[in-house]
Amino acid sequence: MTMMKIDEIRQILDLVREHELSELELESDGVRIRIKKGGQAIVQAAAIPVGVPTAPAGPTLVATAAAEQPSPEIEIDSELAIVKSPIVGTFYRAPEPNAPPFVQPGDSVKNGQTLCIIEAMKMMNNIDSEYAGTVVKVYAENGQPVQYGERLFAIKR
Repeated sequence: MTMMKIDEIRQILDLVREHELSELELESDGVRIRIKKGGQAIVQAAAIPVGVPTAPAGPTLVATAAAEQPSPEIEIDSELAIVKSPIVGTFYRAPEPNAPPFVQPGDSVKNGQTLCIIEAMKMMNNIDSEYAGTVVKVYAENGQPVQYGERLFAIKR
């Protein structure tokens, strides 16, 4: 089995972070790597015999690499604050199905203002803004599941 060097794995993880990928799968020289983002990066490497179909993979070696930076709830990029999901659940833009959304792109928000609700285990969790500014983008779709650390809103401060 071909082994990857730690530096090669770090480079791949850096690319995943840099391009904000949630999942990546690579195959090269008989080694298959699958990285899936969600709190921790999971690196799976499996030897694939040459000439054998890749459907059922052989033995799998799983190595867990802790992310160098834990996914913060807010990511600040110059004047733009990215509000990320603090939990796994279902994203709702409004308090009720027929109600208007809490915020729309272009709306001004205040510190502590509710941006959305995430339902997790039958509990409704208000997600509040930690910054005052203008909503630039809504990343999540209403009624769709969101993962921990997934982008929800971009707010220009």
